[in-house]
Formats: sequence, C-alpha cells, structure tokens
Amino acid sequence: MRPRYHRLMRALVVAGAIGLGLKLLVWWLEPRMAFFPTRGVQETPAATGLPFVDVRIPTEDGETLHAWWLEHPQPSAQVLFFHGNGGNLSLWLDVIAALRQRGFSVLAVDYRGYGDSTGRPSERGLYRDADAAARVFTERFRRAGSPVVYWGRSIGAAVAASAASRGVADALVLESPFPDMRSIFAGNPVMRLLTLFSSYRFPTSRFVDGYIDRYQDRSGPPLLVIHGDADSIIPYAAGRRVFDRARTTRKTLLTIPGADHNDLHVVSPDAYWRGIGEFVRSLSAAGQPGRNEGGTGPATLLR
Repeated sequence: MRPRYHRLMRALVVAGAIGLGLKLLVWWLEPRMAFFPTRGVQETPAATGLPFVDVRIPTEDGETLHAWWLEHPQPSAQVLFFHGNGGNLSLWLDVIAALRQRGFSVLAVDYRGYGDSTGRPSERGLYRDADAAARVFTERFRRAGSPVVYWGRSIGAAVAASAASRGVADALVLESPFPDMRSIFAGNPVMRLLTLFSSYRFPTSRFVDGYIDRYQDRSGPPLLVIHGDADSIIPYAAGRRVFDRARTTRKTLLTIPGADHNDLHVVSPDAYWRGIGEFVRSLSAAGQPGRNEGGTGPATLLR
C-alpha cells in the first residue's frame, strides 16, 4: 500500500511541477506573442497634408500615451481609433488619414509601449489605455451633433469593445475581430492547451455584451463587423461568430471578398468605404441611435 501511495504522491508532485512550469512559461511568452510594437514615430499626418494635433494622454497607472487628433470641421462622425497588435500609428496612417479625408474627426491612440507612448503593453494595460483615451476624448475633443464611434481592429477590437462597454460610444466598429483569445487557436491543439495557462483573454464578445447591456432600447445599439473572407491570421469564421453572438438587431456584417488580415481597405476600397459610409449614414438618419433617440436602424448583411 505504501509504495503505491508514494508513487501517487510523486506523480502528483511531477504533474504540479509541470503545470507550474507551463504556467510560468506561458506568462513569459504571452506578451511576446501578443504584442509586436514598433517604437518611435516614423511618419505623421503631415505627410498627407492633413492638419493634426499631437496629444499626450496620461493613464491612471502613470503611463503617457501618444495620440493624434485629426479634426474635421463638419464631421459625419467622431472616431476613437484603436489599432492592432503590430507596428504603431505610423503603420496605420493611410487608414487614419482616409477617415479624416472622408469626413470623420479621428482620435487615434498608440498603446503603452507602442510608438512614442511609455511603458510596456499588457492586456490589462491596453484596457487602461482605452479608458484614458476615452476620458480625454470626452473632456477635450468631443463635439455635440455627430455620433461617437469606437473603432478597433484585430486585437484593438477587444480594446474598443471594452471601452464601449463603459464609455459614451454611439456605435461600435470591429474590424477583423475574434470572440476571445482561445478561439484563435481552435485548430491548434498545442496552442489551445497553452491558453489554459494564459492570463490573457481578450474577450471581445463578452465586452460587446456589456456594450449592448448599457442600452435600454430592446433593439440594441449599432454594431458594424468588418472582416476579409481570406484572413490568414483571424479566420473569417471568428469574426462571423462575433457578429452572430451580438444581441442587437442594429448590426451589420461587411465582408470583403479576397481580403486578408491587414489589407481590407486595399483589396476592395470601394466596398470597404461604401459599407462604412452606409453604416455611419444610418446613425445620422436614426438620430444617433446609440443614445436611444429614435429608430431601430438597419440590420443588414453586406457581401
């Protein structure tokens, strides 16, 4: 009996040591696998001839974020823009500039550790960054009369949805999103096992639920999901699940045929910008429906 007991105890100790080792390994790996920041500022909106303001945003935990404010004199919407996990604001200058050129005011933010922002990125840190950006936007830049749109792409979709669940968004745009971190690795058993030991979750769909729950109107708030059907990083099916799970009738799925993860606005710019324009016009037609001021808005599927 005693040898069997000792063997059991040794097995439990070994299993515990392996589990602890995996936990520590994943904790070390996860920020290195989740974030690929580029430091510095390689290009600014000045390169496109657009006026802009360099903005410094303090966070509650002592970091300072770098952002650009591009104001339109008569904006059709005001966008708070959160980019993906690679590069920095300079990498997404073409999209940011195009938003301004197409009639939007834009506050685009670099997360901690990205661009000219201080600190190191982490999941919780990015949520703090979003809250700080939303606070500064509301206090300094927001104008009455045009809807406020929180816009996030890829990992930024979770960040934008998180901020929208607590902020003043009239609408939410999620570009190339995923429901949560585990869903990305559905077809990879090794990575799916490692996610059991991860502290990172990025639960986009849960945050979308929080955004929807803030509204009393039974039809729900406006949501636009944009995804390329040839996405090799975040499968199109993942974005479709975000869309399908959202409990609002004011939702639109904009599918960009043939687009990969980072080229939706390049592969089919007409479809991309037309779909965004139709979505934003529906907000104005409904009197900023995110604030429940009338209308149910369209629930359409664009392909």
